[in-house]
Amino acid sequence: MTFRTLQGADLKGKTALVRVDFNVPMENGQVQDDTRLRSALPTIDLLSKAGAKVVLLAHFDRPKGKRVPEMSLKPVLDPLSALTRKPIKWADDCIGETAKAVIDAMKPGDVALLENLRYHTGEEKNDPAFAAELAKLGDIYVNDAFSAAHRAHASTEGLAKLLPAYPGLSMERELSALDAALGNPQRPVLGIVGGSKVSTKLDLLKNLVTRLDKLAIGGGMANTFLYAQGHDVGASYCEKDLAETAREIIRLAGQNNCKLFLPIDIVVAEQMAKGVPTRVRALGSIDEHERILDAGPETVARLKRAMANSKTLIWNGPLGVFEIPPFDKGTVEAAKEAARLAKAGELVAVAGGGDTVSAMHHAGVADDLTFISTAGGAFLEWMEGKELPGVEALKI
Repeated sequence: MTFRTLQGADLKGKTALVRVDFNVPMENGQVQDDTRLRSALPTIDLLSKAGAKVVLLAHFDRPKGKRVPEMSLKPVLDPLSALTRKPIKWADDCIGETAKAVIDAMKPGDVALLENLRYHTGEEKNDPAFAAELAKLGDIYVNDAFSAAHRAHASTEGLAKLLPAYPGLSMERELSALDAALGNPQRPVLGIVGGSKVSTKLDLLKNLVTRLDKLAIGGGMANTFLYAQGHDVGASYCEKDLAETAREIIRLAGQNNCKLFLPIDIVVAEQMAKGVPTRVRALGSIDEHERILDAGPETVARLKRAMANSKTLIWNGPLGVFEIPPFDKGTVEAAKEAARLAKAGELVAVAGGGDTVSAMHHAGVADDLTFISTAGGAFLEWMEGKELPGVEALKI
C-alpha cells in the first residue's frame, strides 16, 4: 500500500480536517471510556505542533440525519480538552457558516471539534454535495479512524477524493500491524477464530483457510465443526444446519494446505453459570444434558505448541465462554502464551474484534501482544479479505 505520510509534510498554516472515531460509550452525558479519544492524541499533537489548524470530524450514534440532542458530540469536549491539555473550540454544525466562522477564528495549532456528521443525511449516503461542503473547510484531509474505514461515507471516502489525503498516526499503526499479520507476514502464520457462530464468520473462515498455514477454531463455532464430523455435542449451542458448510471449509483448508486445529478435548457443564461443576471430556463422550463451554487442556496445550512453532498469530474470538469463570481458562492460558512469545520477540501477535479485546484485557495481556485492534467491523472485514473504502481512498 502506498500512502502519503504526515511526517515531513508541509503542514504549517494548513487547515487539517481530521476524521476521528469519537463514537465513545456515553452514560448520562458522561464519557465512560476514553480509549478512542486517546488514540487520536498523537495525530492531533503532531498537526498542532506543526502549526496546522486541527479540525476534528466525527459521528456519534445513529441520529439518521436529524439533530438529536442526546447524540451531540459536545460532551466529548471537556474530556478531550483534559487529554490534550488545551481548550477545544466547538462548532454547533459540521458545515456551512457556523463551522467556517469557528475555523476562521482559529490560530495555527488550535483544535476544534465539529458537531455530529450524522446530523446530515449526506454523511451516510456519501453525498458528493455534502463531501464538497466539508472540503470547503480545509486544505488537507487526514483519516485517523480505521474503525470507520469499512464504511463508504462522505467523511471517510468522499472527502478523501477532494483534498490531499493522509492516514493519521493511529491509522498508519493499524495498517502496518495488519499488513504484518496477513498482508506480508512472517511464516508460518497461525490464526485463531472463536466466538459462538459459524454463520457470522463464514467469509472470514473461507478467506483465512486460503491464506494461513494453520487455523485453530474454538468457541461455540467449534461445536458446529465437531457435529459436522459426527461427534455428539449434547446440549451445546450448535448450528446444525451449517454442518455441510463446515465440511466445505474443512475441505477448502485441505486443498490450500492449511492445517486445521479443532478441539481434541472439551470442558463441559450442565449449566452456563459461575462456579458450576465442570468435567473434561474426550470428544464424543458427552451426556445429553451437558454443554461444551471451553476448550480442554489437551486442546490448549496443542494450541500453545502451534504458537511456539509459528512466526505470526492473528486472533479473533475467544475459545470458550470467557466471561463466566471457570470457562475462561482456555482463552486465558492461550492468551498468556501468545503474550509471552510476543514479549520475547518470537511471535508477531495481532488480535482484534470486540470480544477478543475484552478477552485479552480479562487475561491481563492487552499491553503485551504486538497489536490489538479495537476496530470491530473494519477489522473483521479486513480479515475477510474485503477492500475497505476509507483505506482505498487514501492510496496514491
